[in-house]
Amino acid sequence: MRIEFLGGVGTVTGSRTMLTTRAGRVLVDCGLFQGLKSLRLKNWDQFPVDPKTIQAIFLTHAHLDHSGYLPRIVKEGFRGPIYSSMPTADLCKILLFDSAKLMEEEARYANKRGYSKHTPALPLYESIDVDRTLTLFEPIQVGAPFEAFGLSAEFFKVGHILGACGIRLTGTSAEDAASIVFSGDLGRPHDEVMVSPDAPLESDYLVVESTYGDRRHPPETPLDELANCIKDAMQSGGVLLIPAFTVGRAQQLLYAIARLKKEKRIPAIPVHVDSPMATDVTELYMKSTGFHRLGPDECVEMLRDEVRFVRTPEDSKKLDEAGSARIIVSASGMATGGRVLHHLHALAGDARNTILFAGFQAAGTRGAALVSGIDEIKIHGQYIKVIARVKNLGSFSAHADCDETLSWLAARPKNKALKRIFVNHGEPSAADALRRRITERFGWECAIPNIGDAWEL
Repeated sequence: MRIEFLGGVGTVTGSRTMLTTRAGRVLVDCGLFQGLKSLRLKNWDQFPVDPKTIQAIFLTHAHLDHSGYLPRIVKEGFRGPIYSSMPTADLCKILLFDSAKLMEEEARYANKRGYSKHTPALPLYESIDVDRTLTLFEPIQVGAPFEAFGLSAEFFKVGHILGACGIRLTGTSAEDAASIVFSGDLGRPHDEVMVSPDAPLESDYLVVESTYGDRRHPPETPLDELANCIKDAMQSGGVLLIPAFTVGRAQQLLYAIARLKKEKRIPAIPVHVDSPMATDVTELYMKSTGFHRLGPDECVEMLRDEVRFVRTPEDSKKLDEAGSARIIVSASGMATGGRVLHHLHALAGDARNTILFAGFQAAGTRGAALVSGIDEIKIHGQYIKVIARVKNLGSFSAHADCDETLSWLAARPKNKALKRIFVNHGEPSAADALRRRITERFGWECAIPNIGDAWEL
């Protein structure tokens, strides 16, 4: 068995790992590169192998840095099954269409305004490619082993977002008998909404993410931190704009705001969710019990009347015209696209307003630039002054920190020695910090792959 890292190394985007056995090739995740322009351009590179020769894709979860390249690889000829949990398949129906729509709109806007270097500007893929992609999904019961293309596979829950799973793949032939576990994106053990990650399954090799491999999350609880941010923002009488990932973070924020209102820790301020996709995702919580901690009443709490879901572009624009204090939750979480850009354009220049980020900000994104303290941002070819206050909620992360990751690794079964651990999905400093701590604590052999690196297992 051979493993080759095609993405998700040296960065937190573009997760793509290929396993080759005597039975053929499979991919674990098929994500978009995001953030720095040098990374985004990789989405246009020719895929390292002919997509027609890939027999299957195993998908850990629906976030676009893990799933967002699927329509492109289908456009280029992939026709195999895409295995995932049922909630992941449901979420991809929402996320991939939204991704295609944003790409199509961005291409149209670039052609209209003439700011693209390409004539005409084209989307990476279109909605018709998403249609073809969704026909290939084969949802799998979590915890139930199955066989596919010379591999025995088993998904297990890892928290993070609805449907997120790690996966163990084991070669079924004598020549490919190695086993390897992929953590996917590892959630937090004491998240108020998502379930705790299951312990990693027994394996010879393990691939672990390192998004927060060099840091610990703050001890302040998410509710306390959010309450303080809301009260500070409301004292100024302005708008609290929260760029939020529509899968996971938006729902966590809505649940937290509803609790804070119920406990009278914050005023009954209007909350607007400016993302039709976030509305659809929130409703999925009702049918995805077992992947989160919320009961039926708490799911309804996220959809209560005090939350106003904004669907049309016209209503979205009106939010920036209203004069009263309010909270706007809008995608995307790193301010890379979507309706939040129009809100930033309208609100960033007013000192009464607050821009509040609630998650990891990848290098090269507007979110990372704003959190770093930059005083102007570029939106649709125009520079906008940033006078509003900018804050970041560290405690709302959906990724395990370094200590939580080490505790998860310590829970793996001890009856089979681990031959090597691969540290991926992290900025270089984070990956190296986690590698060092793993070696010091467990004595395991660690590797930090670069794009294109391969090992025989």
